[in-house]
Amino acid sequence: MTTLATQPDIARRTLRLAVAGNPNSGKTTLFNRLTGLRHKVGNYPGVTVEHKEGRLTGQAGITLIDLPGTYSLAARSVDERVARDVLLGWMAAAEPVDGVIIVVDASNLERNLYLATQILDLNLPAIVVCNMMDVAEASGQRIDTAALARALGVPVVPTVARSGWGVAELRRQIAHLDEVITRKRAWRASAALERLVADLTRGLADSQQVPLEQSEGAALLLLTQEGREGARDERGLPLEVVDALGPILRQARSQGVPDPVGELVAARYAWLGALTSQVVQRQARPGATLSDRIDRVATHKLAGPVLFAGIMLVMFLSIFSWAQPLMEGIEGVIKWLGTKTAATLGPGMLTDLLVGGVLKGVGAVVVFFPQICLLFLFIALLEDSGYMARAAFIMDRIMNRVGLHGRSFIPLLSSYACAVPGIMATRTIENRRDRLTTILVAPLMSCSARLPVYLIVISAVFGANVWLKTGVMFGLYTLGTVTALLMATLFKKTLLKGPTPVFIMELPPYRLPRLTTMIRHTWDRAKLFLTRAGTIILAISIVLWGLAYFPRVQTEGSGFRVQDVASPPATADLRLVGGAASPAPGTRPDATDSGLQLRQSYLGRAGRLIEPVIRPLGFDWKIGIGVIASFAAREVFVSTMGVVYGVEDKADETSVPLRAQMIAQTWPDGRKVYTPLAGMSLMVFYVLACQCMSTLAVVRRETQSWRWPVFMFGYMTALAYTGSLLVYQVGSALGGGT
Repeated sequence: MTTLATQPDIARRTLRLAVAGNPNSGKTTLFNRLTGLRHKVGNYPGVTVEHKEGRLTGQAGITLIDLPGTYSLAARSVDERVARDVLLGWMAAAEPVDGVIIVVDASNLERNLYLATQILDLNLPAIVVCNMMDVAEASGQRIDTAALARALGVPVVPTVARSGWGVAELRRQIAHLDEVITRKRAWRASAALERLVADLTRGLADSQQVPLEQSEGAALLLLTQEGREGARDERGLPLEVVDALGPILRQARSQGVPDPVGELVAARYAWLGALTSQVVQRQARPGATLSDRIDRVATHKLAGPVLFAGIMLVMFLSIFSWAQPLMEGIEGVIKWLGTKTAATLGPGMLTDLLVGGVLKGVGAVVVFFPQICLLFLFIALLEDSGYMARAAFIMDRIMNRVGLHGRSFIPLLSSYACAVPGIMATRTIENRRDRLTTILVAPLMSCSARLPVYLIVISAVFGANVWLKTGVMFGLYTLGTVTALLMATLFKKTLLKGPTPVFIMELPPYRLPRLTTMIRHTWDRAKLFLTRAGTIILAISIVLWGLAYFPRVQTEGSGFRVQDVASPPATADLRLVGGAASPAPGTRPDATDSGLQLRQSYLGRAGRLIEPVIRPLGFDWKIGIGVIASFAAREVFVSTMGVVYGVEDKADETSVPLRAQMIAQTWPDGRKVYTPLAGMSLMVFYVLACQCMSTLAVVRRETQSWRWPVFMFGYMTALAYTGSLLVYQVGSALGGGT
């Protein structure tokens, strides 16, 4: 037997301990407790699976690595493969781990111990943490942790990570992890299967791809995953391991082991069933638990969807009503900054850049920060309370009809916040076709980047009626969700045809949300919005301002006139004066010098060039500028409109809010540009279009191909143009164009 202390380089480097466990076991909460939230987040090399690393507080020289939450190490999904490869040292460019902290949900001990024993079979120094002991006791379970420790051969520490109970004892056990000895496997399968395990163990040891003491555990994992999408590239195995595995598996049938996967799983669960019956005492509880009583409504086939829709409606209502005072405060600050900047610097190009470019562009987006925070706060509330799993359960009935299951709904629901983490969350989906289908439709869910566009357009065209605005917002989110499901149905019947998978999901007990946790999650997500505003949107706003500011039009004291605004680019009606365009005499005057400047700028010429294409959608050339610019990021539309209308404004109108500027926009014949019909057409376009370079980049990384992001961009752009065209043309035909 070996100990952690006997490893040759252990004294010369930081100890690296993996933290592993099932989803909903409290693993990440415990990790945060142990690291004091001082950790960094990054991606494993070659994959988009995030991992957290943090130093154990109070003890120098120990780093904790938070592994993805998984139910097994069978490598059926990307998450499982990453967890397996980290523990076996197969993860490229990642240092090997020296031990494992295995977190199990005490209220679901038998199921959680399946993963725990898979890890223990790898003979790494380990500690088992029996977390959520309060939930177990509330459900009438008493766990003999001392007996469990004797059976598993490792220390078992009871904890309640949410409150911190038992964490001090866990720290003490971690400090003595070097005293934990390796152990022998306590469970056994049939004699024929054990011979197969022994043969594969020797093959792996000879391949030198795993340490000798881990070869048996690795053999068990490889046998367990064989037959489940067992292609070499899906399993991600080193070539030497494949070479050792192949000949042995081909001999399996001749040795009387026709189904090694099923037999291994059954043998492990048989042993776990006997173990839990010995260490867990269950007391009869009178009546149903509180979670059971709530679920009678929350998961009911009729009441459940109604409740879910009601929760969404309350969320949208709060976005319009609760955030309004804070938004007005931010608008006031931006107005004050613009006035002070103009007064301090005086007229000039720098003032125009700072006021018309930076403040008008970035400020137009930042004003929606309170509403973004509210959206993320509601999502954090649903997650922390345990309701998110119920939402997936409710949607499983609908998802099943489109060929997917409820597990696909979690990434889709996450995409309401941002499609990038939503697409990354698809790595938990085992079937490749289902995963690709979910990736392709995830951007149709209305993410937080669309929210500023919805809010500014709704405010401009639907007035002050809160209930009307809430209903429109609810309809937009419903449109995105329904379209995603319809497209998933189409893909599952054509490009990615395959059977509907069986969905089994654990419903965790309801918990009282912790305010600190919700605020932390809200801030972690919302600060990304501010980061984009301070980097991407700022840069794009400055570029757009430059394109709208140049070339300069000479009009002062000239009495020159320029042709009608609706005419083509007026190179024939302008002449260059000192390198700038000057209007030719004899044409109709523009409304303002600044309006003429915008129209004849590089940005204005580009907008008027595409106007024939977007005019059938109800968009003028200025809206067209915003649509084109926002293909980099959707919220750029708002900043673009801020820049466009800011350049067009007179100097004394820099304090006019963007929505008021939008309301004032008219066509040459005096009709309003932002009518309710045109507004709906614009919002439908933003619901359906793929306007996010980050999303396309993450799809490329997830699928390892440019084919799928190009296909996604193409089908969503065509869908957006067609949907917007139908809305505006049909609405106009019915008399709704004014």
